[in-house]
Amino acid sequence: MQKLFNKLSVTISALAVVGIVGFSAAVVAGGTDEGKKLAFNKKKGNCLACHQIAGGDMAGNIAPPLVAMKARFPDVAVLRAQISDARKKNPNTIMPPFEAHGILTSDEIDKVVAFIHSL
Repeated sequence: MQKLFNKLSVTISALAVVGIVGFSAAVVAGGTDEGKKLAFNKKKGNCLACHQIAGGDMAGNIAPPLVAMKARFPDVAVLRAQISDARKKNPNTIMPPFEAHGILTSDEIDKVVAFIHSL
């Protein structure tokens, strides 16, 4: 009886974890879709004006291509700070301070960060 209880407990735990991971992946996927729309929107993020991004048309080449972002920015907070206001790290940057100038809201920046970090 104890073995059956242990197996049942492990099975239920595994199903719970799979459900949580599946739900989280769906939420992140939705966030990255919205982030992509913002990043590609010429009146919002307009990341393609300067960066090459997979799936983007007429990309710029004055900034680094956005690839391998998890390796380049293992700490998402650092990437968020860069997108929010790159002047803090490099006062001479030409990257717009998206949050400080109200180009993107804090929520929109979070969505763009989720998308860019997924690249």
